[in-house]
Parts: sequence; C-alpha cells; structure tokens
Amino acid sequence: QVQFVESGGGLVQFGGSLKLSCTVADRFFSMSAMAWYRQAPGTQRELVASITNGGILHYADSVKGRFTISRDNTKNILFLQMSRLKPEDTAVYYCNGGVPGYYPDLQPWGQGTQVTVSS
Repeated sequence: QVQFVESGGGLVQFGGSLKLSCTVADRFFSMSAMAWYRQAPGTQRELVASITNGGILHYADSVKGRFTISRDNTKNILFLQMSRLKPEDTAVYYCNGGVPGYYPDLQPWGQGTQVTVSS
C-alpha cells in the first residue's frame, strides 16, 4: 500500500498563502495520479485538486485560480500552493490517489495537515 505524510499547514490570515507538501512512499509515484483532499468539521472529505502522471490538472471550482498543484517525481513529493486563502478553506488537508482511471486507488489516509484561515 501507498503511504502519505502531509506537512506545511498552519494558521494564516485571510488573503495569505501556504504551501503544503506530501511525501509519498511509493516506488511507482512517477506513474501515479495524485490528489489533494480536504475535510472541514462536520463535512465530507472533498477533492481539491489532482494531477496525473501526464500533467493533466483538475481543480475544484472553489479553488480555481487560487491553488496550484504540482509534483516532484525525483523526490516523490506532491505540493499544493494555496494563495488568497479564505476562512472557508479551513480544513484538514490530505493527499491520496483515487483519481478515476488512474493508479493508485484510494489508499489508507495519512494524518493530514491542518490549515486554519482567520478572518
């Protein structure tokens, strides 16, 4: 199974920026499609952004133009650059597979990283 370690979260003011990182333990990382998800209290986990092995990007409407997903295949790291943050972006952020039609399927979740945006 694939393992994930997310980092980079924190407390930031409205309009600020953060860059999240996810180290992925998977020797097939370069061939994978990866995604960032988030879960706010009392809500279901939602897909925020995804990137395929071929570089196809997808963003949730709520983050388009503000968030950028990227990857470093030499270091097995997935990134999420978040800008112009809003209080509604407050959530625990996770990385995982689960992009339809791509390796890997959803794996056991990591611990996530908390992002809190103050108004």
